[in-house]
Amino acid sequence: MPRVIILAVAPRQVFHFKHCECRGWFVKPCKLIKKEYIHENSSHRAGLRRTSLVASIARSGVTVLGLDIDPAKVESLNGGRSYIKHISPETISEAVKARTFSASGDFSRIREVEAVIICVPTPLNKNREPDISFIVETGKAIAPHLTKGTLVVLESTTYPDTTDEDLREVLEAGSKLKAGTDFHLAFSQEREDPGNAQSKVEIIPKVIGGYTPACLERAKALYGRAIKTLVPVSSCRAAEATKLLENIFRSVNIALVNELKLVYGAMGIDVWEVIQAAKTKPFGFMAFYPGPGLGGHCIPIDPFYLTWKAREYGQHTRFIELAGEINTAMSAHVVNRTAEALNELRKPMKGSRVLVLGLAYKPNVDDDRESPSYVLLELLKAQGADVAYYDPYVPVIRVTREHPHWAGTRSVSWNRETLQSFDAVIIATNHQVINYQELADWSACIVDTRNAMAGVKVKPRQVWKA
Repeated sequence: MPRVIILAVAPRQVFHFKHCECRGWFVKPCKLIKKEYIHENSSHRAGLRRTSLVASIARSGVTVLGLDIDPAKVESLNGGRSYIKHISPETISEAVKARTFSASGDFSRIREVEAVIICVPTPLNKNREPDISFIVETGKAIAPHLTKGTLVVLESTTYPDTTDEDLREVLEAGSKLKAGTDFHLAFSQEREDPGNAQSKVEIIPKVIGGYTPACLERAKALYGRAIKTLVPVSSCRAAEATKLLENIFRSVNIALVNELKLVYGAMGIDVWEVIQAAKTKPFGFMAFYPGPGLGGHCIPIDPFYLTWKAREYGQHTRFIELAGEINTAMSAHVVNRTAEALNELRKPMKGSRVLVLGLAYKPNVDDDRESPSYVLLELLKAQGADVAYYDPYVPVIRVTREHPHWAGTRSVSWNRETLQSFDAVIIATNHQVINYQELADWSACIVDTRNAMAGVKVKPRQVWKA
């Protein structure tokens, strides 16, 4: 009987979108349920991160059961086929053949589990304030099925007190059980580096905080089956704050180099050269790199969870807010540089054909959540440009929450005729599979936000750094 279940939908909210997807996995030795709500914009990319943890647990000798409301996905998985681009069919088929993995659509099996891991989106609302409704609704859906001794772990990034207060309250109300006495409660953030082949879930230290010391021990026993290094902290609040610090650290430092990009650029100094030189210092320096803005499900969003929560204590997060302003302004800077480059060719922005190279928010992945490339497309279009994109990892744009009108738009083809038809090309994401020498040979004007053209043979005034 499967004991670890990873469930991929917040049942009370799944019907808010037309094309939502869900996926889930269950793992045997400890009855874990990992619960995800995956909307259009995060469909299979979010599933990948959770699947990585599941694969790690399965490799420890645990039997995994996947739960999904889509019969087609259940059939595909049970047939040993992967519908997630970054998960090889071999990973699925080998587990199915070994009978360490199977999939199901029967949600009543939630009662069989001993541990529940919640991994749902934590976006910002239209007022740029935290939206933890997915956590709350998922807690409400789980609560009636909780039994004594069950462990519930929240992995979604959020502000301190979410686990101890918001989630605990709905779990206790719906289950009539008491956290720390009848069931265990903990927080443990996810840590994943998509696109990095060296990033393995098993070797990434995992921070864990429990509602009580007993809750912490139960969570450690669960994750200890798959993760080599566990980092216990004093509370769920400390663990929640740790995740925020990690992402705030990146946001602030990226903002710093983005601002230096503008300052050094005005001085005629290449910030990329400066960073390369500075990173040779073996202590006291960590390299961060500028770009066209922030993307992904973490850095553009998570810092503002702390900004909001800090107000409750009369504190103001000036660094975080300033970093957000600087990073957000980079997309407009790139568009302005593109206009300058076109002016050099005696072409106005209005009516010019501009190609955005890369829709994914980072290199070598197909994750386009919160990608600054969407902002570039919007700003360029608003100035009258005829826009298109190329991304081998995102051949067609899926429905997204923020930019639904781009859904169905397809990537252009990569060939000389297509590239030569554009007046300017903006490198927004530096995928390794792209042939940048061909780009230099086929494009008259290139706006490089990622230093991708370094080392490529180009013509004078052909490449504009932004």
